[in-house]
Amino acid sequence: MAAVLPSPASNSTTSMSGLARALLQAGRLTSQQAEALTKQVIAEKTPFIDVLLKSGPIDARSLAAFCSDTFGYPMMDFTSFNIAALPDKIIDPKLMQGQRVIALAKRGNKISVAISDPTNTQALDQIKFQTELTVEPVIVEHPALLQLIEKLTQNTEQNLNELMGDELEQNFPGEEAATDPSAEIDDAPIVKFLQKILIDAINMGASDLHFEPFEKFYRIRFRVDGVLREITQPPLAIKEKLASRIKVISKLDISEKRVPQDGRMKLVMSKTKSIDFRVSTLPTLLGEKIVMRILDATQAQMGIESLGYDPDQQELLMSAIHRPYGMVLVTGPTGSGKTVSLYTCLNILNKPGINIATAEDPAEINLPGVNQVNVNDRAGLTFPVALKAFLRQDPDIIMVGEIRDLETADIAIKAAQTGHMVFSTLHTNDAPATLTRLMNMGVAPFNIASSVIMITAQRLARRLCTCKELTTISDALLLEAGFEVSDLDGTWQPYKPVGCERCNGSGYKGRVGIYQIMPITENIERIILAHGTALEIEAQAKLDGVKSLRESGLIKVKKGLTSLEEVLGCTNE
Repeated sequence: MAAVLPSPASNSTTSMSGLARALLQAGRLTSQQAEALTKQVIAEKTPFIDVLLKSGPIDARSLAAFCSDTFGYPMMDFTSFNIAALPDKIIDPKLMQGQRVIALAKRGNKISVAISDPTNTQALDQIKFQTELTVEPVIVEHPALLQLIEKLTQNTEQNLNELMGDELEQNFPGEEAATDPSAEIDDAPIVKFLQKILIDAINMGASDLHFEPFEKFYRIRFRVDGVLREITQPPLAIKEKLASRIKVISKLDISEKRVPQDGRMKLVMSKTKSIDFRVSTLPTLLGEKIVMRILDATQAQMGIESLGYDPDQQELLMSAIHRPYGMVLVTGPTGSGKTVSLYTCLNILNKPGINIATAEDPAEINLPGVNQVNVNDRAGLTFPVALKAFLRQDPDIIMVGEIRDLETADIAIKAAQTGHMVFSTLHTNDAPATLTRLMNMGVAPFNIASSVIMITAQRLARRLCTCKELTTISDALLLEAGFEVSDLDGTWQPYKPVGCERCNGSGYKGRVGIYQIMPITENIERIILAHGTALEIEAQAKLDGVKSLRESGLIKVKKGLTSLEEVLGCTNE
């Protein structure tokens, strides 16, 4: 029996896009038109919607109305849309251009996305995967969408071109503060080189830049997602000029090379966006090492949902910070995101009816509506002095950058006991150890028990990039890591990093928070009053249902947000 070959018509139907099929079924296209358009799409390697509108069987407005009616999505007119209202950095620019989508708004765990072809499920899936949000498509006319994407792309390019221009003075306000005008810092190549380094760091999502002189070479490294990466080794001869340039725009003394200095600089990205850098110099044997920390104020406005709290943890934190008085402590090592967590809480509480004052060393994030004070030990403005001043300023909420000594701890606790909400940070390994650390400082146990209402410990683990792949890990290793037997039910599988162009081959892009949220219950208060140890407090917290850092990290592994190796590396058990 001879094999039955498929007809050309059935072949073309198979290769048709979803939009072509929908138009064919609705009778808006004939089968001949659909086949001809599909052949043209294959020949020109152009999306179907472009070929359709170009050939003219249907106009853009009618097509948008058809998509809205057929698929049940709302339709939007882009002609009078304000670009400034669009949210920033929700969707990757490459994804926006490649899939032709624009993020319109974000509400809670939902994101509204402008799209002209609702059958482009690949685009919607990619957005959902990248943002971890529920995607709500909004239909717009195709030409208007392309026009707006082009405009957004041009804006980005224009900003970069402005930044890379010769007129650097326009981008670094206040750089005229050089104390040594005779220094040779007007070298155009140095100016452009520093510009490029700063732009590259911002584009890579770096948190710190290291400029390091050695005997035989000069090295520049970026800290991306908590890991230092070597970027370049420029000629050794530029180290002095580059250091002078950075010091000028940071308002530092360029003639002083024997002692460490601290300063700040601002890089103007556009009329609406600027990025601050905290600059620190350190005299070494072979020259000055300079470290610049990127301070992006938008981090504090991301919202509590994007930080990585589990739903139950978020609920506990929200109920604690909305209490009228008490003390909330955030603990963790340097670079674990304590400041961002605190400022996110302050941003939630920042209302016209609330008076908020912060004392920091120095203030890293500028938050409008909050009275921020930089601690200056040389001038006599210490944490205790600032706190005493705050209490005479009719505050509702006080934030102390760090509790370092008994005096600061004592005033902060008294403030929490007298009707104020106090936020602060401590450098301890986990939540239970924080309470014993306060006792060791000399704070009376009854003061700790009556003032501290919650302690959170946190770490930042690297988030897996979209290129991640499923992997197999033996049950013995999973159990050793801390998983329960009940967790190994086969409903989930761990992922491993792979590496692609988007993550520069590391397999990780961005970071996700791992948290231990410990409310101070009556049982824990009794242990504190009895001068209990950190082990006793930890045992009681476990009975109260508090998840350890390791357990919280393992939940992130189950969800596929990070790898098991990453969680094991940043948590102790």
